[in-house]
Amino acid sequence: MGNWVVNHWFSVLILVIWFGLNVFLFVQAFLQYETDDKYYYTREILGSALAWARASARCLNYNSMLILVPVCRNLLSFVRGTCSFCSRTLRKPLDHNLTFHKLVAYMICLLTAVHIIAHLFNFERYSRSRRATDGSLASVLSNLSHHGKEGDAWLNPIHSPDTTLLYVTFTSIAGLTGVIITIALILMVTSAVEFIRKHYFEVFWYTHHLFIIYIIGLVIHGVGGIVRGQTKKSMEESHPHECAESFEKWDDPDHHCRHPQFEGHFPQSWEWILAPCILYAFERILRFYRSRQKVVITKVIMHPSKVLELQMKKRGFSMEVGQYVFVNCPSISFLEWHPFTLTSAPEEDFFSIHVRVAGDWTEKLIKAFEQQKLPLPRIEVDGPFGTVSEDVFQYEVAMLIGAGIGVTPFASILKSIWYKFQRADHKLKTQKIYFYWICRETGAFAWFNDLLNSLEKEMEELGKVGFLNYRLFLTGWDSNIVGHAAINFDKATDILTGLKQKTSFGRPMWDNEFSTIATAHPNSLLWPGKAVEDGPSAWAPAPMWETQKKLLAPGFGSAQLRPLQPSGE
Repeated sequence: MGNWVVNHWFSVLILVIWFGLNVFLFVQAFLQYETDDKYYYTREILGSALAWARASARCLNYNSMLILVPVCRNLLSFVRGTCSFCSRTLRKPLDHNLTFHKLVAYMICLLTAVHIIAHLFNFERYSRSRRATDGSLASVLSNLSHHGKEGDAWLNPIHSPDTTLLYVTFTSIAGLTGVIITIALILMVTSAVEFIRKHYFEVFWYTHHLFIIYIIGLVIHGVGGIVRGQTKKSMEESHPHECAESFEKWDDPDHHCRHPQFEGHFPQSWEWILAPCILYAFERILRFYRSRQKVVITKVIMHPSKVLELQMKKRGFSMEVGQYVFVNCPSISFLEWHPFTLTSAPEEDFFSIHVRVAGDWTEKLIKAFEQQKLPLPRIEVDGPFGTVSEDVFQYEVAMLIGAGIGVTPFASILKSIWYKFQRADHKLKTQKIYFYWICRETGAFAWFNDLLNSLEKEMEELGKVGFLNYRLFLTGWDSNIVGHAAINFDKATDILTGLKQKTSFGRPMWDNEFSTIATAHPNSLLWPGKAVEDGPSAWAPAPMWETQKKLLAPGFGSAQLRPLQPSGE
């Protein structure tokens, strides 16, 4: 627990501050509308539902202000670069920008539900008080709209007893924009679930751009001024504490109390979201400018298992290990941009990506390059953007765990290490790398074999055979593959990969692996990186025992500990 606090205290602090501000804003707004004399008459009709609606609205503005900031990739890269001298703990929250984006989105959904429910009660009470004929204060207030000579007198937006809730919803600015905002939010959230993102990325991509409608609707949502409070002048003339009890005499010219006057709220949402929207607009302009720079495709390679490798050049392009870019192919879609981890090393004079079929867009891209027709499809690239993998060389021991095509971040790391050894880079602090790669089929190993083979030879020539300890695990196997491997087990190289390290069948026994590593490095600080097919991720450096606990926890991607059966059975 102590090590967890040391590694994550700054991220937790940010979440506590964010949640604390939500609570503070909610309570502040709730007490304001529950106790302020300006809304005394409004509360006579609506009760506490007024405070619930306005408090949730204020927190919605606050979270809508934050929702765009975590997806400003260039801003985060700039902050990461300017904070390179900061400790790893201070930079760690930048690696979890999308997690924070999701948390803010969940909070928006919760607050939207509270806001809608509160307003449903409000409209029901508006309607009930408008139809009331009992002469109560709520009834009198709801009928103030009939006083034509006092145009600002009305408090109840329902001006007729026959008006329905449905009619008000679709004829008022607040009601109509509220419906549009809610539909946009529902579509964005439901299309962002993991299954949709993984199998129907295009659906996620297009529906997520409904945020534009959400922002516009949010700005004009309060223009109608449905929730009204007593004007300052009216309170000076007829304070509710003095005149509310004598509301029957408001029509008496000899009485000092007069009909109260009311005014709607000036829209405030734009004040909250203006700065983030301007920031995001500059972000998109910068992305557009960078994407229009010419990209030259220098080499196209089709690897086994339908993995496409594109080697490219772009003027002024500079990268670090483990970074990623966004790629667009206009001949497929002008609007779709997809993230890909860079598989090249900073020392190479090109940058490369590996593409596996994971949806309609990637399938069309691979088919376009498989045809090998000239001219090649035009590619646009935005990036690179930073990830946690940049820190790998700052630690003595690194543990890299990849699954499927998700191994791509480590291709860049291992290539860079190969170049650093060739150039005798004395700044390299890494003394030992443990690399685990878990794949479903043998063909997935093929495109990475050349790199591992080169590293094996380089380590032998430099007398550092023990520097790289890698293990390959095949999870999709049958009795034929196992039998063939068993017959050829005594050969110097593995029958499946051609490497000296033999392929293991099944998944790693993490308890045994960690016991071995912990014994070899009892006092070392470990850089544990995990990369699965959904994209790269990593944890902060942690002592060996804590990393073991994380990997052994349920839900660790492909590395869960459970019995494995041959795929042929």
